[in-house]
Amino acid sequence: QLQLVESGGGLVQPGGSLRLSCAASRFTLDYYYIGWFRQAPGKKREPVSCITSGGGITNYADSVKGRFTISRDNAKNTVYLQMNSLKPEDTAVYYCAAKYYSCSGYGHEYGYWGQGTQVTVSS
Repeated sequence: QLQLVESGGGLVQPGGSLRLSCAASRFTLDYYYIGWFRQAPGKKREPVSCITSGGGITNYADSVKGRFTISRDNAKNTVYLQMNSLKPEDTAVYYCAAKYYSCSGYGHEYGYWGQGTQVTVSS
């Protein structure tokens, strides 16, 4: 089955940038809609961004709009989340997930998940 692996997390100062990657193995990502979610300690998982299978449509949570950019390179079987102007409240474990047919902010609609990558924004 489809396997997703996130990378690129780490510790960054407020105002800094990170680029997360979500790489797929075993199957092509071409037909999947990919979402990024995050979960901070003691909080519910929340949607961050989503991109359609062709990459033509993206959407973002209001909290990250204008700072984060989702993109995909189907030739590399990878989806990216460029995160700029990071804030302490962006600290969380970030997960990518895959589904068919449409983007969604509901995690339970995604059938495939990565293991997550920790992002910590702190001075």
